[in-house]
Amino acid sequence: MIHPHTELKFISDKIGYGVVATKFIPKGTITWALDKLDRIFTPAQVRAMDPLYQHVLDTYTYRNPEGNHILCWDNARFVNHSSNSNCITTAYEFEIAIRDIQPGEQLTDDYGYLNLEEPFEVVPEEGTDRVIIYPDDLVRYYHVWDEKLLEAFERLQGVEQPLLHILEATTLAKARRVSAGEEQMDSILNCYCPKHGKINGEAQQVKVRSPKVAYPF
Repeated sequence: MIHPHTELKFISDKIGYGVVATKFIPKGTITWALDKLDRIFTPAQVRAMDPLYQHVLDTYTYRNPEGNHILCWDNARFVNHSSNSNCITTAYEFEIAIRDIQPGEQLTDDYGYLNLEEPFEVVPEEGTDRVIIYPDDLVRYYHVWDEKLLEAFERLQGVEQPLLHILEATTLAKARRVSAGEEQMDSILNCYCPKHGKINGEAQQVKVRSPKVAYPF
């Protein structure tokens, strides 16, 4: 479920539609959370579909660590990519604002952590030299995203959280402990879906490790 203080808006002919804030959303706010209306499709289900449906899922879904395709039922599926996104996913099936989001500003994700199946080119942005997003970007940039998440989690309990009540009780309790510094944060690497279904050499690439973060491999 997308944050309630947002709306779908036409951005441009090139970009199409996007999700913009209707009110100020402070850093540390949960901007999206997986809910009971979101649809989950296994790889086998997707392969059995007509190409028409496969194209829709390729466009509007992300893949979870198990390789399943997640289709958001609401405007969350229209959140656009930015290589300098203002929201980042977590290992807890919710996303969080990593900086203040102003009214009228787009909510953006970095598609590099959505387990893409193929690379794609993006428009260059100020502050980053990335022009291609790769399926294994999670392994490349996990430490950058983890540091931003740690800073955002510090704010989690001090800002308004309209989506907090839809989190599972165990997830909510863990998020609060992480925010209070009582427990390590699970790395965004927990979201990684290996291309061939199993970890094969990625552990050797995980060279930056923080004592505040728990890593899956």
